[in-house]
Amino acid sequence: MQNLKQYIQDEILVRVEKPARYLGNEWNSIHKSWDKDKIKMAFCFPDIYEIAMSHLGMRILYGLINKREDFIMERCFAPWVDMEQILREKNIPLFSLESYRPLQDFDVVGFTLQYEMSYTNILNMLNLGGIALEREQRDNDSPLVIAGGPCVYNPEPLAPFVDCFLIGDSEELLPEFLEVLKKHKMGDWSKEKFLAAIKTMPGIYVPKFYEFKWADSGLLQEIIALDDAPSQVKKLIITDFDKAYFPTDPIIPYIEAVHDRIMLEVARGCTRGCRFCQAGIVYRPVREKSPKTLYEQAKKSIENTGYDEISLTSLSTADYSSIKPVIEGLLEKHAGEGIGVSLPSLRVDAFSVEIAKEIQKVRKTGLTFAPEAGTQRLRDVINKGVTSADLEKAVKGAFDAGWTQIKLYFMIGLPTETFEDVKGIADLAYKVLEWGQEVLKNNKNFKRIKVTVSTSSFVPKAHTPFQWEPQNTISELEEKQQYLKSLLKDRRITYNYHDAKTSFLEAIISKGDRRIGKVLKRAWELGCKFDSWSEYFKYDKWLQAFRECEIDPEFYAYRRRDYDEIFPWDVIDVGVTKNYLKSEHRKALQEALTHDCRYEDCPGCGICNRFGVDLEMFRGEQSAY
Repeated sequence: MQNLKQYIQDEILVRVEKPARYLGNEWNSIHKSWDKDKIKMAFCFPDIYEIAMSHLGMRILYGLINKREDFIMERCFAPWVDMEQILREKNIPLFSLESYRPLQDFDVVGFTLQYEMSYTNILNMLNLGGIALEREQRDNDSPLVIAGGPCVYNPEPLAPFVDCFLIGDSEELLPEFLEVLKKHKMGDWSKEKFLAAIKTMPGIYVPKFYEFKWADSGLLQEIIALDDAPSQVKKLIITDFDKAYFPTDPIIPYIEAVHDRIMLEVARGCTRGCRFCQAGIVYRPVREKSPKTLYEQAKKSIENTGYDEISLTSLSTADYSSIKPVIEGLLEKHAGEGIGVSLPSLRVDAFSVEIAKEIQKVRKTGLTFAPEAGTQRLRDVINKGVTSADLEKAVKGAFDAGWTQIKLYFMIGLPTETFEDVKGIADLAYKVLEWGQEVLKNNKNFKRIKVTVSTSSFVPKAHTPFQWEPQNTISELEEKQQYLKSLLKDRRITYNYHDAKTSFLEAIISKGDRRIGKVLKRAWELGCKFDSWSEYFKYDKWLQAFRECEIDPEFYAYRRRDYDEIFPWDVIDVGVTKNYLKSEHRKALQEALTHDCRYEDCPGCGICNRFGVDLEMFRGEQSAY
């Protein structure tokens, strides 16, 4: 492999954009000898280096697996189009960054599924790596292709290509999976016997042991578990999150990543109950880290990386019960070293502004609020639990504290949305300007007020109360985008919106079944890849793929589902019951709220009782740094 590495670095990297993407010998990267008795896994991220290196899950698993002497984990990311062209011209297989070995040399090729629009990149990477796309075409000597991440909660569109899916917290799942694989590899290796052996492991979904039958109408009629496989695969949960492995010596990328900073995961899970949010369901229950643990991880991370910013991450970081003392503790200890603290987003309340004021003592950061909907009625439908008064208080507090630029995130196309709700987005944006004028009228920064409004298009997701809802059509979404654009004429307001055609495809894949697999393959054959990149998105090729595969895309995106319909993702048990999701859907149509169980009575989602777990919180605890 040394000759290949030398050849690529001497002859090829000089011909590509950002050659540092492919060097692989960054600070804190791990290089192990390839002994024959070690299990070798390639961690594959189906997008470019800068995005992949920002992924916290990769940092965690890379450090965790490589701590084991008998395991090797190396990285492989999607090559940019210039690099791919050269690899194909030179007949060089896609390789890992650490050892430059082809993907086909690994025991396991594992993909993280972060976004449905990256699925064609998965097929492209398998093909570049010399691995047959479909699992039934791979022989006993081919690598096992596995997948984890948030999109595995509907694994079916990728079921034709993936040998098994890891459902739940991979820190628990992956080491156990590799341990069982090692035992099988040491004996008379048979992929068939191995897959049969793991089909009953908690958190492991092996698609070959499930048969799907459809009615003439196209509806799923029955899911049949074969050979004693469980009827449902339960996700696996870390129950003591405070003691879970966390890397304090992550790889430092050569070029700037999207999130190029220390990332501390303060909590996992969210119980706010936004009805459009899949992550809020599948990552339950809430589990927090103690301030003491976070302080220790921050200290070691600073020593090992040289970063000057700590990002406190979770689904809703401001909801972390010890957020204020932790921020104060981190700043008290490290602000003198020029190290700042940041949050990915803020709740729409005054408390969040108080937190932001602490943070900006070291480094001024932008402020982002997510009202999600423009009217109170629609915010109640989605269970956002935010009022205009909350937003007014938060925004005025932000302007009073010195901020002059505010970002607002909304969704369009939410269930029951009307054009009056869309107009409400513009009304809120103008109110933010007014509140800024009111606060800053005697301030020299008055003329610098700027509001950015961003809208994404609602995509119904599996395992949410809105999984029964259709998506707005492309024309409806585009009409709402243009209507909103016509209302936002003030030069101090910037309006950004997401491409409706991309959202249409995301909806199809996110609620798709195994039949979508052949569309994915045909779209890739027609040249589709990097579909989340606007310059490479080929909508016409996707439509051609649907036509050639004789599959109606609107069947998946635009159809309202009945409560008794069987879903392809029903084979996965996320802990939250389907009856609870039905109840939440009914409450949405009644514009009724469900309160957060961290602060009020249990709403009965089922996760704690059914999985034998409970909320892990450190309410207001302050440990000495």
